[in-house]
Amino acid sequence: MAVTITIPTALRQYAAGKATVVLEADNVGALLRGLVEQHPTLGKHLFGEDGRLRSFVNVYVGDEDIRYLAGEATPLQAGETVSIIPAIAGGTR
Repeated sequence: MAVTITIPTALRQYAAGKATVVLEADNVGALLRGLVEQHPTLGKHLFGEDGRLRSFVNVYVGDEDIRYLAGEATPLQAGETVSIIPAIAGGTR
């Protein structure tokens, strides 16, 4: 089943400049790993050395944060959109 994954601007340089990628996957973990197979340099930005999704990388299926669903095991339906949203911090007072 084809699923669209949106790549944030900060990570597009590691995905050949692409804003979106369409992949076949039945859950979020398989989708992300398929993305890293196509664009290996993305791997270190999404996953830690332990192979787990980095804590500052937020992933949404539609409008739902996967942390409140089944994590990387969250099932996907054909035509869904998955968004990678890196946490942004900083600034001054």
